[in-house]
This record gives sequence, structure tokens and C-alpha cells, in this order.
Amino acid sequence: MERDDIIIRNAVLHILDSSVGMPVLSDSLLESSPDLNDFLRAHIYRLLSGDELKQCEFDTENSEVYALLKEFEEEALIPVSKELAGRLYTILNANIEIPAGDVFFVTFQLQSGFHLAILKMNYKEVYVHYTSLGEQEENINEVMRQTAALPLAGGTLAEAVLIDLSDRSVRLVEKKFPVNGEKVNYLSELFLQCHAKLSQKTKLDLVAKAVEQIHKKYYDGDFEQKMKAKSVLHEECAKNDGAIRVEELTEKVFQEAPPEVKEEFVEKLEKYRLPKEEIRLQSEKTTKKFEKQYLTTDSGIEINIPMEEYHNKQHVEFITNPDGTISVLIKNVNRITSK
Repeated sequence: MERDDIIIRNAVLHILDSSVGMPVLSDSLLESSPDLNDFLRAHIYRLLSGDELKQCEFDTENSEVYALLKEFEEEALIPVSKELAGRLYTILNANIEIPAGDVFFVTFQLQSGFHLAILKMNYKEVYVHYTSLGEQEENINEVMRQTAALPLAGGTLAEAVLIDLSDRSVRLVEKKFPVNGEKVNYLSELFLQCHAKLSQKTKLDLVAKAVEQIHKKYYDGDFEQKMKAKSVLHEECAKNDGAIRVEELTEKVFQEAPPEVKEEFVEKLEKYRLPKEEIRLQSEKTTKKFEKQYLTTDSGIEINIPMEEYHNKQHVEFITNPDGTISVLIKNVNRITSK
């Protein structure tokens, strides 16, 4: 998918600023322009090309949002979006820790499919300049604070919903906020009333965290075992088909471990139904943290090693000395620069 494959059709903007005391709902579509379309397209593309989106299934019996979208026609974008924005504002207004923002409702095409995007753009605080004339007609430049600035086109939205209107399937990104004293995924649970699955990024993070926990428990002083595990994670992330098969990864990471160690790892993953999952990644940003390993010695020396070089004995070698200490030998260096 390329960014230009996303064709913006129509958009409407509603202001959900809880400090105002009521939603400011628009009665007209936004006037289409290249700049506006590029702004909306950039945010939708960033969502679709990342790994943070979660699949979500509507509770078709109880979801009021599903009922509104069940027979949605584009001509009804304004009244339907006003109804949805009003429902969302009710949730925001009742829970002060949920951030205020502007919400764009956007219809767009992608590969002949018809979609609706709900882009909640939480306000940012920025400072801008302005110019005024003094009593003597002199020019006065000032700085003022704006508390309702929208995210830039290059930013990543923390809350957004993408709905395929052909089958009403949902993908979303969201954050938990306190509702009645408990942190809740209010966007999926309260607003959409849908059942959300884990995002691909979250799945990978959970697997990596479980590996780290097991190695800390059983191999806390074993530097070599930890590096081997990190190397396997890097190799799996770098595979050409973009898929990490958790069952295969488990075998590779714990192939020499006692059965009880592997069993405990699998038990950790079973809490999230991950042992036989296939994690499909599409963004290099998700796996970037596995490309390098940052090592710190007990004497405070820091070493940054690209994982491609970890297995290259011509460039780096880890030597276990008779007294149990470890030497790191960096070889065949032509030039060293200081930063």
C-alpha cells in the first residue's frame, strides 16, 4: 500500500472540548483542499502502515455505534457523525482524565474498498507569535500559549478508529484512561462496544517481555544465554515474510533449556493465547529495538553492537576467561570516531 492509494472523499470536524461544557458539532462538510486531504491521508496512512492497530469485533446486539453504521450511506455522514460525536463527548465529559480533542470523521477509499475513519486528535499545547500595534502605531511582537493545537501530519495518533464499511470490521488504536477509578479502554469498551484483540506490536512486546523475565529468573548471570535469546528475536523479526511464529521462536530460544523452563515460558504466553500465534509485522519501527544491543559493564563501559555483527567473529568476539570474567574483543577496526 502506498500513501496515494488512500483517496479522501469527505470529512467533517466536530470539537469535543470538555472545558466548553458542550460539544461544538458541525452542520457542514469540510471544504476539500489538497492540504487538508494530505493532512488526513498522512494520519490514515501512518495508522495503516504501523503495527499498533488492533482488530475489534462489534457487539452487534448491544453496540449503538454498530446500529448507526449498519446501513450507513455517505450522504448521512453529517447526521451520523454528529450522533457519534455526541456519544463520545458524553463519555469524555463524565471522565475528566480522558483528553479533549477535535474529531475528524472521514470517508475514504482504499483499493476499491469504502471506509470510515474516526480520528480523535487530542489537543497539544504550543506557543505561537502574534503581532499587534501599540498606541503610537509601533509594531509589537508577542508570544501566546495555545492549548487546542492539533497534532502535526507527521505525528502518530493515540486514538483512532478505522471501519471497513463493507463488512463493518474495525481496527483501532487506543489508550487506557481512568473511568470510575479504573483504567479502561474506553474507546473500544464504552464508545464502540466492541471486543478488541491485541495489536501485532503488543504481541511482540509480550513475547519479548516473557523471554526477558524467564532469562532473568534462570540465567541472570549468564551473559551468553541472554545474547543468544536476543539474537533469535532479531533473526525472527528480520525474516523476509514478516511473520514471527511464536511456537518456532520458543523452540529456538529454549532449545537447550530444561523442560520446566520452556514450560514456564509457554504458561506466560498462554495468559494472552500467544503460544501458537503468528505475529505479522509491517513497520521497521516496531523491530528497530532488536537491531542493536546496548551492553553496560560493571565498570560503566557502554558498548553498542549491531546484531548483524554479533555472530561475525571477524569483528567482535566475547571471551570467557578462566576466572569467570568476560573480555570483549573488537577486531579489524580501520577507523574510530568520537561523538
